[in-house]
Amino acid sequence: MKWLAIYTRPRWEKKVDELLKGKGVESYCPLNKVRRKWSDRIKIIEEPLFKSYVFVKLSDADRTRVRMTDGVINFVYWNRKPAVIRQSEINAIKRFLNEYENVEVHPMEFRQHQRVMITAGPLMDQVGSVLDVNRKMVKVAIDSLGYILVAYIERTKLSSVRMR
Repeated sequence: MKWLAIYTRPRWEKKVDELLKGKGVESYCPLNKVRRKWSDRIKIIEEPLFKSYVFVKLSDADRTRVRMTDGVINFVYWNRKPAVIRQSEINAIKRFLNEYENVEVHPMEFRQHQRVMITAGPLMDQVGSVLDVNRKMVKVAIDSLGYILVAYIERTKLSSVRMR
């Protein structure tokens, strides 16, 4: 059982979440509490944090059943495989949304010379400097061995490192 992301029809996130739960599938649609102002009142509403995305926890055998659900377009793929989301990331989203309102989502940007840590793959936990940034890949120099090893690494496998 692993968490996967599914892509839904626009504005169907809550409905898909409800339909999947009705099928007995563990799903999670992160909802952001947002204040909306009308002419006569202010109201807090819940809207999906990630537009057109819902997370599901399932085995490979259940993927067809999920894909056949109304409103589901497909699984989100990364490198021709369904994108797997770690349980710790799901827990962090839940914790963050419980503590804060009006949360905004911004893609992670990498800049040249920024220090980064590799979070997955054979070079996991190595720190390096960004040399170049492409659409999906980042060229990182790893200098911890006294040599500079250069590797192209997917953006999703990097995290920013704070300078001390």
